[in-house]
Amino acid sequence: MNETNYIYNSPLGKLLIGANEAAVIAVLFEKQERTILVIEKNAGGHPLIEKCCSQLSEYFDGTRKEFDLPLQQNGTVFQQQVWNELINIPYGKTISYMELSKRIGNAKAIRAVGTTNGKNNISIIVPCHRVIGSNGDLTGYGGELWRKKWLLEHEAKYGNGVQTLF
Repeated sequence: MNETNYIYNSPLGKLLIGANEAAVIAVLFEKQERTILVIEKNAGGHPLIEKCCSQLSEYFDGTRKEFDLPLQQNGTVFQQQVWNELINIPYGKTISYMELSKRIGNAKAIRAVGTTNGKNNISIIVPCHRVIGSNGDLTGYGGELWRKKWLLEHEAKYGNGVQTLF
């Protein structure tokens, strides 16, 4: 499948958005160098990238709380299970890695859940930033902890009317 890539300027820096004919396959902060991709200067009329950019703009404006995009990440059955469960964490809410492990039916898999969370290639839309430490601390985020904090505060502000979470 052909892949199209686009750089989106967000309030948190540049995001690389990747899509094929069927799905969005990547939303990565510029710092995250998981895959070497050829970047196109514009979305070239790619409908999924345009839709993704529009929905991200609405998210950053505080008017979108859920995304409606076809998504595709390559991974094991376990990884797919974790990523699918991340989408079920409501906007403005957080859960612990332990809670995420329990939700997928394997409380002993907490480390594997954390590792899989870190391999998420579709930042923000698959909201790995909503997973925090059991003690409430912000822990691990491929897009850097300051961005995780910003995203959680942004969602708290627009979701719950709260100015600062951490």
